[in-house]
Amino acid sequence: MRIGELSRRTGVPVPTIKYYVREGLLPAGLLTSPNQATYGEAHERRLRLIRALLDVGGLKVAAIGEVLAAVDDPDKSVHKVLGVATDLLVPRYADAAPDAAPDAALEAARERVGELIERRGWRIGDDCPGRKALAVTLATLEGVGHGEFAEVLDAYADAAESLALADLDYVAARKGRDGLVERAVIGTVLGNALISALRHLTHVDRSARLYESGELRRDASAAGAGPGAGAAPG
Repeated sequence: MRIGELSRRTGVPVPTIKYYVREGLLPAGLLTSPNQATYGEAHERRLRLIRALLDVGGLKVAAIGEVLAAVDDPDKSVHKVLGVATDLLVPRYADAAPDAAPDAALEAARERVGELIERRGWRIGDDCPGRKALAVTLATLEGVGHGEFAEVLDAYADAAESLALADLDYVAARKGRDGLVERAVIGTVLGNALISALRHLTHVDRSARLYESGELRRDASAAGAGPGAGAAPG
């Protein structure tokens, strides 16, 4: 296809496509004459991945180049490639200055995160950015007087494991490394939006049942009542 058709099929303007080629993010088309080139499905897939990383993931051009280099590296496993892409989506927190006093709350939170990972048998490296992000969150909860929130950490971990299974089942349904990474990025970012919306809906429902009608009781939940327990008559 010509570059105009590629633009129409992907929604990416022609000047932007040319910019991606100049930056090395997109391979050049096959020259058919000094001023003409053709593009194939691989270009279309790569453009969709670039837009997912840029528009959904919010990554800068340099970071996108890092992800694409991993995608194109035949020596990197799919696990490593997905790690390069999704690690960049985790919030980053600045390290303390070398001469700063130790942050006791943060150190305690890091220990708690390590214990959680060990207890659940997760295969997580020490340099995984999620470790630091979780530790900072726990330390922040402690700092605002809600350290006891960490008591529900395993309940959150249970939910996260179920979500991870659903996420990776979704990712695995797409063939090709470009498609896998595209789905991983979109699933991570927009999946978080889905989780937030669903969490709000279930909060509203449970709050109404617990505080307005009194239909739900903590002892019923502790006894393992089914999801329909305490529901109002239809």
